[in-house]
Amino acid sequence: MNPDDYMRLAITMAQKVPRYPFGAVIVRRTTGEVLAKGYNRSSGNPILHGEIDVINRCAAAHARVDWTALDLYTTAEPCPMCQSAIEWTGIATVYFGTSIPFLQQLGFRQIDIRAGEVARRTPFRNTRVIG
Repeated sequence: MNPDDYMRLAITMAQKVPRYPFGAVIVRRTTGEVLAKGYNRSSGNPILHGEIDVINRCAAAHARVDWTALDLYTTAEPCPMCQSAIEWTGIATVYFGTSIPFLQQLGFRQIDIRAGEVARRTPFRNTRVIG
């Protein structure tokens, strides 16, 4: 699989909830293995965004995983909460599709802090945010 395939997989996950179409996958960078897939489940839990769901699923399935060897693909730029969770895991690179400003233009409520800003203000990590 290549990066486009991982993003397509995230899009497939996002289609599970058309009203909040946010999906994510976590991939082991060296092998390309997909370790977890997740999607927005905030209708039952307001903080269970796609990125939080996929992190929870990865942690449950791979207790001793080296998070720094993983990349996260997500259909939309992580909100500050999700990007902070990503920083705490140590995931090395985040690839996103749609930006926060574009989501705002579409009418989605978003905290107006970009994922790259959260990453830059996390001095103990060096997470790359690409989108």
